Amino acid sequence: MDFSSFSEQLIQQLINGVSLGSIYALIALGYTMVYGIIKLINFAHGDIYMVGAYIGFFATSMLHLPVLPALIISMVVTGLLGMLIERLAYRPLRHAPKVSVLITAIGVSLFLEYTSMFFVSPQPRTFPNVMESVTYHMGPFVVNSQQILILVITTILMVILTYIVQKTKIGKAMRAVSFDTETAQLMGIDANRVISITFGIGSALAAAGGVLVGVYYNSIDPLMGIMPGLKAFIAAVLGGIGIIPGAMAGGVILGVIESLVSGFLSSTFRDAAAFAILILVLLFKPSGLFGKNTREKV
Repeated sequence: MDFSSFSEQLIQQLINGVSLGSIYALIALGYTMVYGIIKLINFAHGDIYMVGAYIGFFATSMLHLPVLPALIISMVVTGLLGMLIERLAYRPLRHAPKVSVLITAIGVSLFLEYTSMFFVSPQPRTFPNVMESVTYHMGPFVVNSQQILILVITTILMVILTYIVQKTKIGKAMRAVSFDTETAQLMGIDANRVISITFGIGSALAAAGGVLVGVYYNSIDPLMGIMPGLKAFIAAVLGGIGIIPGAMAGGVILGVIESLVSGFLSSTFRDAAAFAILILVLLFKPSGLFGKNTREKV
């Protein structure tokens, strides 16, 4: 392989990686927002992403809606589901040992997976062709309309999220609760309401990722959230869990690395590369790329 063809393939894999990484970033934001507020790793988050994909599927196949209305419906319904899960499963364990909450998160994950199998069957579904696939050639590089849709919607959602967190009243309350929950409550902030809204926003972002994956890969199934959920968790750890810009960057970096491994080595090693990154981060930079080392008093 000469240098010219190598550089062309490299740039093409970078384009593919950014598209994939944008999906990881949307899911990772839910992990990092919840962890930043209540220090909980919500392992049911990948299955919320799956539920969002199915809601988008039924909105497009049964209601015959275009992709954007289906996306909005999926985000709203799944956001409400995330708030319901927080209220029923996590809030009663707010002051319980961490291991109890972790086991509950795994239980919620299994409940969502097998309830989905019961109602929609375990067979994969083919996502409707909701938009015409148009391929754009930019010299030797190829970009299709689905990739452009993913990048545009992901960018818009991340800008909206940044605005909410930085500029709105609820965003200030979220930052206050994240910094010190008890003090925030003494200052008149309803911590339960803030935590519930955080779950809702994170779940809505995951649902957007699920619908976009359905549009891109044209296939969904009740177990589709397991591996993307784990990889989004790796992306959150890579960027610095609890840090919103870190989740965005971690998702894109992980997607690019996976695409490079698939393109230049083998797709067989793609998943192994993701978990190798997790091991390396935990060994050498446990706080993540954007995190800072902090001391805890025991």
